[in-house]
Amino acid sequence: MMFNTTRTWIKQAQMPIFARGMVAYGSAEAITRIVRLGAILVVARQIAPEMLGAAAFALSLFELIRVLTNVGIGQRIIVANSEELYAICNTAHRLFWAICLGVMAIQIAIAALVWIAFSNPEMAAMLAVLAGVYLFMPAGLVQIFLAMRAQRMGATAQVAAVQNIADAALTVVLVLAWPSAWAIVLPKLFTAPIWLAGARRTYTWTFDRATKPAPLNDFASFGPSILISELLVATRIHGDKLLIGWLLGTEALGLYFFAFNAGLGITQSFVAACSLVLFPHLANSSAETIGSEFRRSFAIGLMALLPVVIAQAVLAPFYVPLIFGENWSGAVPFVALLAAAALPLYAGAILGAHFRALQKPMAETGLMAAATIAALIGLVCGAQLSLTAACIGFVSGLSIILIPAAALQLLASTKPAAAAA
Repeated sequence: MMFNTTRTWIKQAQMPIFARGMVAYGSAEAITRIVRLGAILVVARQIAPEMLGAAAFALSLFELIRVLTNVGIGQRIIVANSEELYAICNTAHRLFWAICLGVMAIQIAIAALVWIAFSNPEMAAMLAVLAGVYLFMPAGLVQIFLAMRAQRMGATAQVAAVQNIADAALTVVLVLAWPSAWAIVLPKLFTAPIWLAGARRTYTWTFDRATKPAPLNDFASFGPSILISELLVATRIHGDKLLIGWLLGTEALGLYFFAFNAGLGITQSFVAACSLVLFPHLANSSAETIGSEFRRSFAIGLMALLPVVIAQAVLAPFYVPLIFGENWSGAVPFVALLAAAALPLYAGAILGAHFRALQKPMAETGLMAAATIAALIGLVCGAQLSLTAACIGFVSGLSIILIPAAALQLLASTKPAAAAA
């Protein structure tokens, strides 16, 4: 087995590691968003809200199921020391295959249940087809997490960007040729081989049969808590769409799904990138510096995010009908409201990365549980009145949990530095 740890990014002295990672992801996201904007324009003008709602339901259910693959295996690779890394990677590779195949079977079973219990063969067929994604994931996941461990964020950002651009381009082609929910769903499967090819290039690693695999107990401390946290986050991100579809119907879901992507599409990608970049950065920080690095990174990300959120919310009445068409003018208030959700989501993502780096994943689990419950309760209560009230309830539920938690953690992280002084 061989590890290639060559770093080709900007020298350490030029800017903070977290900022360099965000520049890499930001550049990739900028290119991706230009392509996605074109794709959204075509989709919005070719597909009715009902079709978009059907695709949103299938994709949301798929994303919820896919979270079952996030059981802390990659996080264990990131925090592994150099002596145990070879053995950890061997076991991780086997675990990735076992878990992905198991989740694939679960998704196919759920697809059959959707067909039988809800008499929805098209939705069942979409879920069954999307299960093919799990066949491509295991062969590239060890390499991705090794690249993250080495803080080679430019390489992992490039993989994500290439796949997303291919997804958007293929969506446009399919929507023009076949305006349907399938045109939005199928690119997720068709671009999986592109992701795999890119993932295997991010880091040179091969399974070494001569190295004894690490025992499964080495993964036990991260597994349950990471899985629960990821399930809670996914429930919050995708469960809202399932609830809107159930309570208000597919047309309202189509409007909500459009507004969610138009209002949170760019910023949610930024939030996810912050979490991905910050976790390995903090994991490699010393006990003396982790607090200051957390505070500095939080400030850097917030300064970049806040102007975008304000611009999206204020300018929504102008750019939504102009760019996406007058038929989406009804989504303007939802776009403006959901744009504001980026701020509490950012706070939660940065806190989660901090807790993982401190090897306190249960603290993240508790926080995500509270935020998810509050957000979905707010959404359900609001949905009894209108879609606008549902959006307000969702954003309010996130804010009352995640923003105070971030403020308290930022204050707590200053205490060791003050004591040392």
